Amino acid sequence: MSVVDAEADTGDQRSVLRTRVGLLTLLLLCGVQFLDVVDASITNVAFPSIQHALHFSQQNLQWVASGYLLTYGGLLLLGGRFADLLGRRRVLVAGLVVFGACSLAAGLAQSEGVLITARLAQGVGAALMAPAALSILTTTFREGADRNTALGVWGAVSGVAAAAGVFLGGVLSEGPGWRWVFYVNVPISLLALGASFRLLSGARRRAPLTDFDTPGALLGTGGMLLLVYTLINAPDVGWGTTRTIVLLATAVALLAAFAVNELRSRNPLMPLSIFRVKGLAAADATWLIGIAGFFAMFFFLTLYMQEVLGFSPIQAGAAYLPVTFCLAIASGVSSQLFARIGTRPVIVGGALLSAAGIYFLSRIPVDGSYVPDVLPGLVMMAVGFGAVFVGVTTAANAGVPPTRRGLPPGCSALPSSSGWRWGWRSCPQSRPPAPKTCSPPTRPGPRRSPPATSVRSSSAVCSCSSPR
Repeated sequence: MSVVDAEADTGDQRSVLRTRVGLLTLLLLCGVQFLDVVDASITNVAFPSIQHALHFSQQNLQWVASGYLLTYGGLLLLGGRFADLLGRRRVLVAGLVVFGACSLAAGLAQSEGVLITARLAQGVGAALMAPAALSILTTTFREGADRNTALGVWGAVSGVAAAAGVFLGGVLSEGPGWRWVFYVNVPISLLALGASFRLLSGARRRAPLTDFDTPGALLGTGGMLLLVYTLINAPDVGWGTTRTIVLLATAVALLAAFAVNELRSRNPLMPLSIFRVKGLAAADATWLIGIAGFFAMFFFLTLYMQEVLGFSPIQAGAAYLPVTFCLAIASGVSSQLFARIGTRPVIVGGALLSAAGIYFLSRIPVDGSYVPDVLPGLVMMAVGFGAVFVGVTTAANAGVPPTRRGLPPGCSALPSSSGWRWGWRSCPQSRPPAPKTCSPPTRPGPRRSPPATSVRSSSAVCSCSSPR
C-alpha cells in the first residue's frame, strides 16, 4: 500500500498534497495525462515526413491522427469502468504497457498498415490510462482545497499538452526525425510504470466475472466506436450522404440499446444514475462546445502563422508557448476560486474571456504580424479556456461516489475525442491539413467565418455551464 493510501486509511486529516509522496503522485498522474493529450496533435507537423518515408496515400494519412482518436474516444467509457471494477493501478499499468509498446511499434513501422495499426492500439492504451489516472487523482486528494489544487494542475497540464503537441512535433521531426515523435513516449512510459508501482496502491475491488456487464460493454463500446468513426469521416463523405445517415442511425440504435440494457442490468457498466450527479451532464456539454471553439481557432491560427506570416513549424509551435503559460496560470488561479464562488461563475467568466479573445483574433488583417495582431487574442483565449477546462473537470467529478470515479472521464469520451474535430471541420472552407504545405484557405481576412464559429461556441458555453 502506498503512503498516500496509508494516510487515508488511518484517517489522517493532513493535506496529502503537502507531502512528498502526494506531490510525486500528482506529478505521475499529470505526466500520464500529458502523454494522452499530446499524442493527439504531436504527429501533425510530421505528416509530410511520414508520407514520404512510408509512401502514404493522402486518404490514409489522416488515420495516423484519426486512428488514435477513434479508439481513444470509443473505449474511454470502458476504460473508466474497468478502473472502477478491476483496480485503478492495474488498469493504469496495463494502459502504460500498451501505450509504450505501441509507441515503439509505431516508431519502427516500415509500412502504412503497421503505423495505422500501432496508432489504433496506442489509442486503446490511452483510453485505459486517462480515466484510471483521473479517478486515482480524485480518490487520492480529498474534496476541498487539495482536490481543487490537484485538478487545477491537471487542467493546466492538459492545456499545456494540447498547445505543446505541435511545437514538440516540429522540434522532433525537424531534429532527430519523425520516428522520434513516437520513440519519445517509450522512456516516459517506462518511468511512469516504475513510479506507479512505487507510489500507487495495488488494492482492487474484487468483482465476480459473472457480474460483469458483457452485453453493456459490447453495445456501449460498439456504439461509441461507430459514432466517433462517423463523426471523423462525415465531413469528408458528406453529412447528408446515405452512408453517414446509416452509420449515425446505427450508432444511435446501439447506444439506445446500451441505455436499455443498463436500466435492466443488475450490475450495469455505466449506471445511468450517474447523470443525477449535479453538474455532470452540463459539464460534458460545456466541454464539447469549448473544445470545438478552442481547437477550431487553434487550427486556423496555425495555418495563418505558417502560410501568411511565413513561420516555420518550430516557429509556429513556439508562438503557442504564451498559451501554455497562460493556461497554467489561469488553471491554478481558477482552482483556488471554486471554494469561494463555485464553478459556474468561473466557467462563465472564462467563456466570456475566451470569446473576447477569439473575436480579437477574428479581426486579424492579411498583412498582420504576431505581437500586435495575434498575441493579445491568444492570451485572452488561453486564460479563459484554462478557467473553463478546470471548472468543467471539477464540476464533472464533484459528488461522484468513490466507487464510480472512473465514470466521469468515460462520460467525457465523446466531447474530448470529437469536439475538436467538430469545431475544425464544421467551419466553412476548412479541410484536412495537406501533407506538404498544410495550406490554408486563400488569404485569411479580418472577418473569416471560422473565428466567428468559435465565438458562437464560446458564447454557447455560458448557457451550458455547470449549475454549481
